[in-house]
Amino acid sequence: MKARYTVALSMIAGAALGAAVDFVPGSVVAQPMEKKGTTPYVTHFIFRPLMSIDIPGLGTATNLEAVGTTQNMKGEKMLDKMSARCAALSVASGDKKYIDGACVLTDADGDQIFSTFDTRDVDKSQPQMNCGTHLITGGTGKYKGITGSEPFACITMPALAGPGGYTAMDIPHNTTWEIK
Repeated sequence: MKARYTVALSMIAGAALGAAVDFVPGSVVAQPMEKKGTTPYVTHFIFRPLMSIDIPGLGTATNLEAVGTTQNMKGEKMLDKMSARCAALSVASGDKKYIDGACVLTDADGDQIFSTFDTRDVDKSQPQMNCGTHLITGGTGKYKGITGSEPFACITMPALAGPGGYTAMDIPHNTTWEIK
C-alpha cells in the first residue's frame, strides 16, 4: 500500500511540476531550427561617419559604421533581436550615389550571419524593397552554411541631436534564406 501511495504521489508531483514549467515565463523548450524560409525583418540602424574624402566638384567618399538591432516582423525567432554591425562606403560622384558594405548579425548565443550589400542591386520583382540587396554569404554556429538574398528598403528617420553627423534609418528586409 505504501509503495503504491509513493508512486502515486511521485506521478502527481511530476505532473504538477511539468504543468508549472509550461506556465513559467521565460521557460523555453528548444524548437528545431528551420532549414529555409522567407523572413521579413527590420534593422533599426544608427549610422556614424568615420572618415570622408571630399573633392569639390568631383565627389565624396565616406566610410560609415552602422549599428543597430533587428526585429522580425512576424514575431518569429529567425532574424529577431540580433545585434547588427556594418562597415560601409558611401560614394557620391556626379549623378552616381551608392553605398556598398558588409554586415554581421549576432544572436544571443553569439552565432553570426555575414552578408554583403549593394544599393545599386535592386530586386525589381519587389518594388517596395527599392534601396538595394544584401547577399547572405555564410554564418557560424546554428547559421553555418546559410546563404540567401535580402532585398531591402531605406526609411530615413529624424536626424540625431548633437555633433558628429550621425543619422538613423530603419531598413526593412524581405529575406529568403537556406541553411545547407
